[in-house]
Amino acid sequence: MPNSRTILLFGNFDLLHPGHLNLFRQAKRHGQRLIVVVSRDAVAKQVRGHSLAQSETVRLAAVKASPYVYQARLGDRTPNHNFHLVKLIKPDVLCLGYDQKWKIPTIRKRLKSVGLLPQIIRLKPYHPEKFKSSLMRKLQTKNQKLRGRIKR
Repeated sequence: MPNSRTILLFGNFDLLHPGHLNLFRQAKRHGQRLIVVVSRDAVAKQVRGHSLAQSETVRLAAVKASPYVYQARLGDRTPNHNFHLVKLIKPDVLCLGYDQKWKIPTIRKRLKSVGLLPQIIRLKPYHPEKFKSSLMRKLQTKNQKLRGRIKR
């Protein structure tokens, strides 16, 4: 595997945690330049059905600070329209998180129709019973309630 390969990864990356860092580390094993696309607030809310704990600018800054990430950018403002970013970036490898619903054959067919044939890899979970943004949000809410009771 040549070191100059570009890897592309999409996600929310809310409350960046060890599970996210593990995804970056796994993705980075497939090339040199890991480009991460962070979802927009409105898109994340529409897809997830609720707002995330952190704004897109905070999430983007956290991803950019990761030593595994070559470049990070915000995604499209409309769900399921990041396809043009794949065409623009032309990655050698497209990594999917273990919990992303995209089906590999569907993605492969769509990319092939525009002449792109990146390797598509589904990344493995890293202790999802502990490191998942939804769990981190619940913990954050619980801690805020406890702090509120202590201040009284």
